[in-house]
This record gives sequence, structure tokens and C-alpha cells, in this order.
Amino acid sequence: MTTAAPGGQKIRQIGGVAWTPNTRRETWWAFIFLLPWIIGFLVFTAGPMIWSLVLSFTDYDPLRESTNFIGIENYLFLAEDRRVGLSLFNTAFYTLFNVPLTILIGLGLALLLNRVTGPLAGFFRTAFYLPNVTPAVAIGTLFLLLLNANGVVNQGLGVIGIDGPSWLNDGPWIKPGIIIMSLWTTGNTVIIYFAALKNVPGELYEAARIDGASSWHQFVNITVPMISGAIFFTLVINTITSLQMFSEVYTIFFGNQEGQSAAATDAAIFYVIWLFRQAFEFFNFGYASAMGWVLFVIIMIITVIQIRGSRRFVYYEGE
Repeated sequence: MTTAAPGGQKIRQIGGVAWTPNTRRETWWAFIFLLPWIIGFLVFTAGPMIWSLVLSFTDYDPLRESTNFIGIENYLFLAEDRRVGLSLFNTAFYTLFNVPLTILIGLGLALLLNRVTGPLAGFFRTAFYLPNVTPAVAIGTLFLLLLNANGVVNQGLGVIGIDGPSWLNDGPWIKPGIIIMSLWTTGNTVIIYFAALKNVPGELYEAARIDGASSWHQFVNITVPMISGAIFFTLVINTITSLQMFSEVYTIFFGNQEGQSAAATDAAIFYVIWLFRQAFEFFNFGYASAMGWVLFVIIMIITVIQIRGSRRFVYYEGE
């Protein structure tokens, strides 16, 4: 419907919104400014995703001249591939331990950091976050030195009379070693919780202390509910990150496999590592694309479950 404004301008009503010439002009300018992002998204994200979906139904190999459409054979072979099941187990094991430990340690450090005032506060915030800007390959190399049989970790255990395990070759100890390595980069979680703690109203704690609430009850009934949004955010982000664990583990265990035991390789094979090897070592790009889409579906399902479950424990102040 078109109406006339007092100034003589024509106003078109679309969906209950008045589209004046100024509104249309501003909308076009908004699209123009968004155009670089839209082009980048289509070229570097949406386009490759669609192309990988197409490849997942083929036997594409860049070293072969012909590519054949094979339907869902790649997806059916996923159920038969022993390494897929093993890598999914390793990834799930790592995620189930790494995510809760990251949240608990990050929250504990944030609570301690929240008590620090003065110049030291800025120093500790920087110190906690600094490992997160360290390149992943550098982290893997560092822990390769720390966790080897004669590394700093075992030397430190030896000082207190403990014979340290072979973190890099003994199968049962490899995944705990990887989890320990990952906990070194909890700085981003710490900073997120620290910012959330700063936004908790102090009046709530004062009222709780007047009512005789202990520190534990204040933490459970005030702190946790008020920062539950931040906890939920880190839960989702850390879960997605853990399910895509790659760089550090690949650097330690697959960068140079000389002298690597089969048990160590099996314990350290994560899903994205096996996907990477299928694509760039064995050149099975079709099969690797199918693996990528299975991981995408797994992450999507887990994220949807987390979002639905968040309605029970996430408190939003505006609600």
C-alpha cells in the first residue's frame, strides 16, 4: 500500500513498516557496506561447504583425472572404518574431560583474579590470557619437550619420589597428557568469567551477608546464577573447540612418527586428525568431505541439545 506523506513523499507500507525514500536509501547503503562480508561468506564459507557436500558423494582424488559419483558409499564406509570409531571415541573422551575441567579451572582462576586489585590485576589478566595467543604448533612443540620421558614434568615428579609415566608412548597416559596440555590455554575462559563476575551487582552480596548467608551459599545462589550466561557460552564454545582438536596433537604425535608405537598412534588419533590425513596424506577428498559433514551434524546436534538444556539453568536478568 502506498500513502502520501505531508511533504508530498510517497510512503510504501511493507509488512507494517513505512518505507520512505530515506529508509530505502539507508537500506541500500547498509547492503553496500555488508557486500564485502556477503561476498567473503559466499566465496570462502558457503561455497566450499556446498562443494564439499557434493564431493562427499564422489570418489574425488586430485591425482586422478576422472571423478565418479558413488552415492552414499563414503558415508556407509564410515561405519566400517575402524579408525573412525577409534577417533570418535578419543575425541569424545577428550571432550568429556577437557570441557568440565576448563570450566571449573577457569571459574576458579577468575574468582581469584576478581579479588586482585591494583597494578597486579592487569598483570595477571595478561598472564592468564598470554598462552592463548601462542601459536598452536608452538604449544605442541613445548609440551613435546615437557611431556617426554625425561621432560620437565617427569623430572618434577621425580623430585617428590614419583616415577612419571611415559606421557607420549604409554597408551593410557596419552589422552590425560593431551588434556593437561589443553588446560594450559584456559585464559580465554578465565577472562570471560572475570568480565561476568564484574557485572554481578554488589548489593546482592551485601543483602546475602546481612541475612547470614555463607560464602558457599553466596557462590551457589548468587554468583553462579548471575554468570550462568557466560558459563553456557563457554560450554558451547569449548565443546565445539574440543570436538575439532587438531593442531597441538598433530604436532606432537603425527609431525614425526619415527619411533612412534602403534598404541600411541591409536590413543592420539582424533577425528579431525584422521579427516586431515584422509584428505592430505591419502588424497581421499570425497571420503574426507563425508567425514567433515558427519562432524558438522554431530556438533549441530550437541549444540541444539545444549541450547535446549540451557533453559533450565541459564538466568537472564531481563527475564
